[in-house]
Amino acid sequence: MKIALLGYGKMGKEVEAASLLHNHEIVLKINSENIGQLSKGMLQQADVAIEFSSPENALINAKFCIDAGVPVVIGTTGWYDKLENLKTYTIEKKCFCHICFKFQYRSKYIFLVNDLLAGLMAKQPYNAWLEETHHINKKDKPSGTAITLANDILKYNKKYDGWSLNEEPHKLPVYCERIDEVTGTHLVNYRSDDDTIEIMHHAFNRRGFARGAVTAAEWIVNHKGFFEFRDILKSEL
Repeated sequence: MKIALLGYGKMGKEVEAASLLHNHEIVLKINSENIGQLSKGMLQQADVAIEFSSPENALINAKFCIDAGVPVVIGTTGWYDKLENLKTYTIEKKCFCHICFKFQYRSKYIFLVNDLLAGLMAKQPYNAWLEETHHINKKDKPSGTAITLANDILKYNKKYDGWSLNEEPHKLPVYCERIDEVTGTHLVNYRSDDDTIEIMHHAFNRRGFARGAVTAAEWIVNHKGFFEFRDILKSEL
């Protein structure tokens, strides 16, 4: 498979290494220095694009890929207020787009367990909250993964009418920390007067995210539409 990298920072380089391990070919590397040279013809050399740039450029890059007819996997976070815009654009163009809130492939289990536990705990006398910790350069707060986990709890638990950073009445609290080079930790906690139940995922490095991005790229080339990483998980059940 031929891959175009849109964004060639720390994550872009990890995706390159993971791609080569899977015997894929990197045919294009775009960063802030050469973005002005990008053309549809250059992009169309690739079977799929993997986007890891910045919140300011993610939507622009994704639409450029869609216009070029190239499937795109987006790993950039912090632009989700424009998500519906891109979803509509993808459907109108009848193209391929894959939004990945968290690429760490092994983290699929926390999504599955969280969904199951949320359903079981919805009517029990427990208070719930989430904690997430990332490196100091991560721009979005909370993370996309934390938002996904929170929304999955809210599907079942009518005690809360939404989530909020820290604490607000009738809101599911999400606590965020940014510490040095922490790659990513997510904790879901349920506590009653008698006990506490926790599920947690902690990433040691960026390699798992890069491998997940490549897995998503391998998947999206055979699926037309607008998808999230959970769609891969559902297809494996």
